[in-house]
Amino acid sequence: MLKRIKWYILPVLLCAITYPQMLLSQDSLWAGIPAGTYQVGEKNNIQNPLRKVTINSFYIATCEVTNGEFEKFVLATGYITEAEQYKDALVFEPGLEEFRWITDSSACWRYPNGVSRGDIKDKMNHPVTCISYNDALTYCKWAGVRLPTLEEWEIAATAGSRSRYFGKVTQRNVHLYANIWHGNDHLLPDYSDGFLYTAPVASFKPNPLGLYDVLGNVFEFCSGSLPRDNGRKVAHARGGSWWCSVNACSFFNTKDIGSVNPHASFSNQGFRVVKKIL
Repeated sequence: MLKRIKWYILPVLLCAITYPQMLLSQDSLWAGIPAGTYQVGEKNNIQNPLRKVTINSFYIATCEVTNGEFEKFVLATGYITEAEQYKDALVFEPGLEEFRWITDSSACWRYPNGVSRGDIKDKMNHPVTCISYNDALTYCKWAGVRLPTLEEWEIAATAGSRSRYFGKVTQRNVHLYANIWHGNDHLLPDYSDGFLYTAPVASFKPNPLGLYDVLGNVFEFCSGSLPRDNGRKVAHARGGSWWCSVNACSFFNTKDIGSVNPHASFSNQGFRVVKKIL
């Protein structure tokens, strides 16, 4: 079995020099981020040092790509995801020890937790999962969009805040903004927020720019690389997921960056897209 599933944790901090603000878009599905110079990274962080980055303006989707949107892509192109090809997607069910996952040959975007755990028939407004980085890139090419860079995602998600969250969000009230795991461990199912796995997009409060689910629901792929990659082909993702808890992972913030093999597919892994402001 391919050993391509481990997430490597690296916290990064953002202090905005130019503060993001909502720009007018043609509809409510996109939030505009103005061009400018922003400060990202943190002091004494070898992998992500404190630095200034200059970006062009862009629109970022207010929600993660859904099963319904991905289905349109598949119907139009006949695309077969890597999880369907390799039959090696990793899924979760309560009862597993921390950071343990199950390789399920039946799992794919249509059956994100395996055939035995149900399909997406009634979940077309949930974020698509069991998507590899390469799958996400292929979708973006078809849709005429792209993945946000690591810096773009952080600037938009933090919305000008210098904290690990945004606005007045803390670890105590993050559950109002994110679909995360509330149990002390993963041995028992957690329905405390109404969802065991993914939730419909925009089920929780948005950040100040109108972006939903940046702190939870699914990890979101971003483009770009880190010094620690050392030339390796590594994909990176940001935000938290429904699996993340205070006691395990704690990725429900705007700072940490995860790394995974570009071919890997998880049931808590999806993506959000951006496009140019014309």
